[in-house]
Amino acid sequence: MKIFFISIARTRNAYNCPNLCQHFLFSFVLMILTDTHTHLYYETEEYKLTESMQRCLDNQVSRLFLPNVNSKTIPLVFALADEYPENCFPMLGLHPCDVKDVPNEETDNFVVELDNIRQEIAKRKIYAIGEIGIDLYWDKTTFAIQQQAFKTQIAWAKELNLPIVIHCRDAFDEVFKVLEDENDDKLRGIFHCFTGNTEQAQQIIDLGFYLGIGGVVTYKNSGLDKVVADIDLKHLVLETDSPYLTPVPHRGKPNESSYLIHIAQKVADLKQVSLEEVATMTTENSQKIFNV
Repeated sequence: MKIFFISIARTRNAYNCPNLCQHFLFSFVLMILTDTHTHLYYETEEYKLTESMQRCLDNQVSRLFLPNVNSKTIPLVFALADEYPENCFPMLGLHPCDVKDVPNEETDNFVVELDNIRQEIAKRKIYAIGEIGIDLYWDKTTFAIQQQAFKTQIAWAKELNLPIVIHCRDAFDEVFKVLEDENDDKLRGIFHCFTGNTEQAQQIIDLGFYLGIGGVVTYKNSGLDKVVADIDLKHLVLETDSPYLTPVPHRGKPNESSYLIHIAQKVADLKQVSLEEVATMTTENSQKIFNV
C-alpha cells in the first residue's frame, strides 16, 4: 500500500478539531488491487476501453496483467500495455483452445503459432508465459498437441526465468502430470481461475504455485467459497478473467477489471479480514510472482 499525506489546514473541520488534527495533517491508505488475469483488451472501441480503465483506477485496481490467446491478439495486448505502461503488464503464450493442427480463421497451425509467439517474446519485455495449459472441455481430440504446446512453453518460461499462468479446464490430472514431470526450482506461477477442491488446492500449493481466485468465488453454489476460506492468503492472487466469469452483483453482464473489488471483498468476508488486508497480501503475492 501507498500512504499519502494531505494537508487539511484550510478546511473548516481542521480548525474545529485541534485534537484530531494537531498538525492539520491526516493520512489515508490507498489500496492497490491487482488483477492478475484480464482480457480487457478485447474491448476495441477506444472510448469504451478508456472508460473501463478509468473505472479500474476509480476502484483502485491499478495493476492489470494481460495474457494473449494467440498471435493475432498480441498487438491488442501490447497496445493496451503501451497506453498504460504503469498499470498494464503483458504476458504471452498460446491458449490451449487455440492449439490446432489445422489452421482456421482464428489461429494458425500450433507449430506456426508457437514460432510466431516466440519471436514476439524476443522483441520486448513480458512478465509471464501464459495463458497456457490443457483444456479438455471444448476439444479432447487435440489433447496430444496441447500437451506438446504446454511443455514447449514451460521450457520457454524456464529459459527466460518467467512464471507460467496455467489454463486448466476439465484436465486437472493431465495438467498436474505435466507439472510433476517438469517440476524443478525454475517452475513457478499461477493456476488461473482455480475452481477445484481443497485437495487439489493443496497439491498446487505444494508444487509452489499460487491460486488465481476470480468471480466464481462469489457464486452461491460454486463451493469455491468453502475452499478459499481454508486457504492462507499467502497462497492467493486475485483475477477477473474479464470479460468472462463476472462476479456477483454484476453476474450476467460482461466482466471487467474494475469488478475485481467485488472478488476482493468476498475473499475478505470469507477470511474475516479487511478489504485492505486482502489487497495488500494478494498484491504482494503478485509482485513476488511477476517481479514487478
